[in-house]
Amino acid sequence: MGLSVGIVGLPNVGKSTLFNALTSSAGAESANYPFCTIDPNVGVVPVPDPRLEEITKYIPPQKLIPASVDIVDIAGLVKGASRGEGLGNKFLANIRETDAILMVVRCFDDGNVVHVDGSVDPVRDIETIALELVYADVETVEKRLKRCQSMAKTGKAEAKAELAFVEKLNDVLTDGKWARTIEPQNDDEAKWMREMHLLTTKPVLYACNVDEESIAEGGNAYVDTVRAHAEAEGNGVVVVSARIEEELIGVEGDDLDEMLEAYGLTEPALHSLIRACYELLGLQSYFTAGEKEVRAWTVPIGATAPQAAGVIHTDFEKGFIRANVYTLDDLREYKTEAAIRAAGRLRSEGKDYVVKDGDIMHFLFNV
Repeated sequence: MGLSVGIVGLPNVGKSTLFNALTSSAGAESANYPFCTIDPNVGVVPVPDPRLEEITKYIPPQKLIPASVDIVDIAGLVKGASRGEGLGNKFLANIRETDAILMVVRCFDDGNVVHVDGSVDPVRDIETIALELVYADVETVEKRLKRCQSMAKTGKAEAKAELAFVEKLNDVLTDGKWARTIEPQNDDEAKWMREMHLLTTKPVLYACNVDEESIAEGGNAYVDTVRAHAEAEGNGVVVVSARIEEELIGVEGDDLDEMLEAYGLTEPALHSLIRACYELLGLQSYFTAGEKEVRAWTVPIGATAPQAAGVIHTDFEKGFIRANVYTLDDLREYKTEAAIRAAGRLRSEGKDYVVKDGDIMHFLFNV
C-alpha cells in the first residue's frame, strides 16, 4: 500500500514552500500573495529509513527501492471557499482519496508576509479550514442523499438502511461536525462511508510553520495553542520551518549535518513528518531483500503475513503458503542470509503471523 497525504491550509501560510522542501523540487511556485498555487501539485517522496541502506551493506542489490509517500498540494482555502470564494475548494477533489490531511498552519509573526485574515491566529485558521472541509462534504453527502431517497422507494431493506445512515451523516455535517465523529456500526455502513471519500473522515496532522528562532525551541506560544487543540481532537502536530527546509534542498552529507546543527535540528522535517504520518495512520514497514532489489513496503500495524504479501501482489496473498522471516539484528550478527539459516534463526511463519516493524521477509506462495 502507498501512503498519500493532501496538504491544505490558508493562502500564504507556507504550504507551497513546504511542498517544495518535502519533494526537493521547485515544482510549486511560492510567493508573498494569496492564491499563488493554481493547479494541484503532486510529488512522490521517498520515505527516509536508515534500516534500508544498512541492509544493503550485507545484501548488495541491483536496486534500492524505499517506500514512498504521494504528497498533493492544492490552492489555499479561504473562508467562504465552499461558496466560491478563492480557488482552493474546486481542487478538494484532488485530495479526497488521500489517506491523511496535512494542514499547514502559520505560527510566526512577520509583517512582510501577508495573512489573508490580517492577523496570526492558528486556531482560528484551523477552524476556518475545518469548516470548509465540512461544507465540501455536505455537498457530497447531499448528492448521495438524493440517490438514497430514490432507491429507498423500492422498499428494499438495504436501501432503507443506507438512507438512514446517510441522513445521520448529513445531520452531523450540517451541524458543523466532522464525519469521523460517526462510528460505522457494521460493514455496510463502513463501505458506504468509504465510497463517499469524505474529507472529514481523514486523520489530520497539523504542521506548525514557525520562524527560525522558534524551531530550535520546539515551538512557541502559537504552537502551544495548536497542540492543545489537536490533543482535544486526537490529531497530531509537528513543528517545521518551511523556510529552513527550503534552504536544505540539495544539501547532503557533512554540509547537511552542519546546517542542521546551526539551526538546532537533528534531522530534516521530512523525517519527523513521515514518522508522524505513519504513527497517525497506524502504519509500519517491512523489507524484502535479495540480489535484484532491497525494498521497503508499507503495511498497517497488525497486518498478517498473507496481508503483507498481498501488498506486493494480490496473488501472493491468495496463494500464501508461508513466510521466511528474520531481522536486521540477525543480519548484523550473522552477515548473510545463509549464515542466518545455518544458525537456525530464519523463522518459518504461517498465515496467523503478525508482521513486526522492520521484519525482513520472503514469501512462498502457490497460484
